[in-house]
Amino acid sequence: MDALQPPLNNGPARMEPLAKLPVFWALEGKRVVVAGATDGAMWKAELLAACGACVDVYAEDHNEAFTTFLGRTPEHPAASITLYRRRWAPGDLEGAALAVGDCEDMAEARAFVAAAGAMGVPVNVIDRPEFCEFQFGSIVNRSPVIVAISTDGAAPILAQTIRRKIETLLPRSLKGWAALAQSLRAPVNRRLEPGPRRRAFWERFADRVFSTMGTPEEGVGGVLLADAERLAEAPAIGRVTLVGAGPGDAELLTLKAVRALQAADVILFDDLVSSDVLELARREAKRMLVGKRGGRESCRQDDINAMMVKLAKAGKRVVRLKSGDPMVFGRAGEEIAHLDRENIPVDVIPGITAASAMASRLGLSLTHRDHAQSLRLVTGHSRHGGLPDDVDWAGVADRRSTTVFYMGGRTAGLIAAKLADEGLPPETPVVIMSDVSRPAERSWRGTLATIPEGIMEIGYDNPVLIAVGDVLAARQTTAGSIVGSDLVAYAG
Repeated sequence: MDALQPPLNNGPARMEPLAKLPVFWALEGKRVVVAGATDGAMWKAELLAACGACVDVYAEDHNEAFTTFLGRTPEHPAASITLYRRRWAPGDLEGAALAVGDCEDMAEARAFVAAAGAMGVPVNVIDRPEFCEFQFGSIVNRSPVIVAISTDGAAPILAQTIRRKIETLLPRSLKGWAALAQSLRAPVNRRLEPGPRRRAFWERFADRVFSTMGTPEEGVGGVLLADAERLAEAPAIGRVTLVGAGPGDAELLTLKAVRALQAADVILFDDLVSSDVLELARREAKRMLVGKRGGRESCRQDDINAMMVKLAKAGKRVVRLKSGDPMVFGRAGEEIAHLDRENIPVDVIPGITAASAMASRLGLSLTHRDHAQSLRLVTGHSRHGGLPDDVDWAGVADRRSTTVFYMGGRTAGLIAAKLADEGLPPETPVVIMSDVSRPAERSWRGTLATIPEGIMEIGYDNPVLIAVGDVLAARQTTAGSIVGSDLVAYAG
């Protein structure tokens, strides 16, 4: 295999299926048609006018609120609202950018949609999703920053609740900062070429926005442009960040891990990293599957090391995304040593390791003081696939200690036999779990003597945890789940 060539498997999809494509439509100075003068039609007309559209309203009658609305001068300088006191006609839709109708019945809705279709005009019929080619979402307005939320018409109240939550997260001062960014874009583009330096400038800008929470100070634009000039003169230096993706549930990622994913140029990810985690990455980032799993085609570690060095020396920010925690059986030590030898800056963002996720799902403490005075993390197999020779099996078999075996799914029977040989009682409680924290999570309860039966039931193609020890008896939850373990094995 070429040292810089990833496996052919492309891994999880870059984008999950979308119910609708979110699009922000420029309407300034464009003619749109609104048929009807209900409260719903008035809101749509007001929204369209706020975008600078020339709104033509067709309605035979309208209420007092609509009269008041028509009497107001639109805030947007390019907008206008014109009322035609009659029912809409098919010819009214000619040349319109959009058409919005509040139709009295299904027959009128069908006619409105047919007329719009004949003119090639995108159409929305209020409160009739089946007749809508586009939809209006709930809006958080910090223009030029605009956030729109859609539930595809299924739950408008949910969309409004989401909007209220986002409103509390985005300061009103964001509007001023966004306007400043708009004014800086052209001069920054003149100073910085597309790529890492320009993105670094805007990342610093964004950090400043949310660190101050206040409106931009006078003269801050000049300070920021001076920063852009310094970046333009600085040498392009890439770096590598080892990021822990956790056991699978994207909500278990740290905030720092999410920021690293959203700043990466290239992401080298393991086979066990979930698609939900990858969904949080920057869309433009190149993603390369370099995972290693037992019995499957994979990249050699030397290939991965070479990729990281080449990409970093090209000025790229590389995220090496590992399942669990990169510093727990993730071969991070080898990668860090290689990067150090090449003088590549490297840092590490920890993740939730499999044993911690298992303990959380079972609702138990791995170091419960009534059952275990220590915790051990031990690999379940050697380089050659068998049991490791340098493990202190007598110490592992201590019932007062919690021991966690990783990558031991295929050696589970050997582990059980070894522990029994060292004196661990056959009735010692056992829990086997697979796909911990993922939708496909499964669990099995038994004893040390029945581990072979449990691993046959759970299987070892997916990530497996085997917990053995007295801690498992500390707490018992709903059917199929048990707490307490001194040993956890992760399938390899």
